[in-house]
Amino acid sequence: MPHATQHADDATADLDSALRGGPFHVALRAAIAARGLPLQRVQHHLSRHGVKVGVTSLSYWQQGARRPQRPESLRAVRALEEILQLPDESLIRLLADADDRPADRDASARSYRAFVAASGVLERLLAELDSAVDGGLHTLGHHELVRIGAHRELAGRESHHIVRAHRDGVDRFVAVHHGDPGCDPDRMAVRALENCRAGRVRRHHDTGLLVAELLFDTRLRTGDTFLFRYGVEDGTAGVSREYVRGFDSAGGQYALQVRFDGRALPVRCHRFTQHTAAAPRSGHQDLALTGPHHSVHLVEPRVRSGMVGIGWEWG
Repeated sequence: MPHATQHADDATADLDSALRGGPFHVALRAAIAARGLPLQRVQHHLSRHGVKVGVTSLSYWQQGARRPQRPESLRAVRALEEILQLPDESLIRLLADADDRPADRDASARSYRAFVAASGVLERLLAELDSAVDGGLHTLGHHELVRIGAHRELAGRESHHIVRAHRDGVDRFVAVHHGDPGCDPDRMAVRALENCRAGRVRRHHDTGLLVAELLFDTRLRTGDTFLFRYGVEDGTAGVSREYVRGFDSAGGQYALQVRFDGRALPVRCHRFTQHTAAAPRSGHQDLALTGPHHSVHLVEPRVRSGMVGIGWEWG
């Protein structure tokens, strides 16, 4: 019996040390060991929290072979904190602390720390609006116009959506705007431009997130399609250097156009892709400014899970 007590004390000490200093996979492995749970039981507890994660993924996480990156995975980490009886944000903090930013990542890229923080805040804001991640809608097409102002700032953007309902009764869309570092969501404004009107708005200053309901004034049935357009006026941050759009799953066509004020033109523009927020960027392709509106664009005929964006350099 003393031997078992000593073993439990050692496991608790290992866990306390790992939670203080990390890294994430060591802390997760120590927490699972301290609770004496096989991975199959951990997976079962996660499913009761409404989160689906495979045993293989859990094994990779605690080995350090992979780390949670996607929104669903980050929800799983927060559920693990409760299941394993850990302090709130203890595992999430270690994920954020692991932001070592690969050397080949653009200097202007949002950090993994920022991604983790914004993911948790977004989940809470969506919950306040009683909204699921996809809101009962599949996106068939999304055309986004981003405007960069005379002071090189993200002045605002417009989005034109074509969606199809995959359940009855859908009557709204929840728009998410993530401003540049240093932005002020309290000074941003949502504009309903076509086939919608603005509803409730939630803002979070530290992460630069703005979440807004767009109400359709009609209830869609399963299979119905709908077109609407909205905009966000920003202009509250400093110099902008990129715009990125993330996708949780495969979907329809996505087109991104970035338009620059003629008084502030970049010296170089390029497109890029990124599998996850923690992965290095790839698919770099130079883009040339065209037309009197000084714009560049990209088109994804069918989006895949991950991120796509346009970056630019100032002279």
